[in-house]
Amino acid sequence: MNETRMRPLEGYVELPEAEMLDRARAFRGLMESRRTVRSFDARAVPGPLIADCIAAAASAPSGANLQPWHFVAVSDPATKRRIRLAAEEEERLFYQRRAPDEWLEALAPLGTDWQKPFLENAPWLIAIFAQKWGRDSNGRKVKHYYPTESVGIATGILITALHNAGLATLTHTPSPMGFLNDILGRPAESERPFLLLVAGFPAPDARVPDIRRKAPEEVASFV
Repeated sequence: MNETRMRPLEGYVELPEAEMLDRARAFRGLMESRRTVRSFDARAVPGPLIADCIAAAASAPSGANLQPWHFVAVSDPATKRRIRLAAEEEERLFYQRRAPDEWLEALAPLGTDWQKPFLENAPWLIAIFAQKWGRDSNGRKVKHYYPTESVGIATGILITALHNAGLATLTHTPSPMGFLNDILGRPAESERPFLLLVAGFPAPDARVPDIRRKAPEEVASFV
């Protein structure tokens, strides 16, 4: 068994309680302003900004610290076009054949359909892959534990980082998503697409569904 190596905690600074509360309230306000958008401006977004947000996501906790994720940031117009065409084909089949009536009824207030122009209009698509296994420094196969949960946490941090940086996002999950492995050259035997995140500036005329979030007392209990 490998010996556990430990080191002192670095970087943690305890804050006065009043400042902690102020920060919590300010962050709550920031995140409550986040909305999913489906209309994006074609304006460019600097690659280093996207890279920093991905780096923040990669700081997420993970099962056994195996970090079972890979992010592919796509800005190339031809690649975005290929992704859009493949995604729309799956979405068309979903809306016309696969989706049960209950699911379509739940989607109706959002005004969505199989057409996904944002996959080309937005400056960035970030394909997030969950790795079922990886290899250690000696090339040996290593099973990843809780990859879905770990990648879900990382994705939440990525959405938060992009919103904090001033960008809008959209989570897109066409099913199935195996076409992302093919288009982006990711190994299907060890990785599966988890989510396609669209990022950029909202279009000047962007509109969002008139829906509400559940109140805090509906989603949390204190005992």
